[in-house]
Amino acid sequence: MDKLNKLTEAVEKALLKYTEPPFAEEKIETEVAFDRERNRFLLVEVGWENNTRVHHTIAHLDIINGKVWIQLDKTPNGIANDLIDNGLSKGEIVLGFRSETLRKMSEFALF
Repeated sequence: MDKLNKLTEAVEKALLKYTEPPFAEEKIETEVAFDRERNRFLLVEVGWENNTRVHHTIAHLDIINGKVWIQLDKTPNGIANDLIDNGLSKGEIVLGFRSETLRKMSEFALF
């Protein structure tokens, strides 16, 4: 399996996990959006709660230069942990939502 397919498979598997119970809620749909051509991946919630519209992004990941960039992470487990569980190393994951200064202090890739 080539590197891009490995990264894509790990990302999609990690995001799809959150579309199933116990994460999915009854009146709020958890959806994934995969743009494989541009290597962009989203996890969003859409629905209604107490007569209020719910529509927000839970996670946004991109594959850039052979690494998974986590642009946004509001998952309960931390999507980086899910990616590691799916076979990626910390060196293949960039915490893009952190400043470069903070990334230097982590065990994950800088860029």
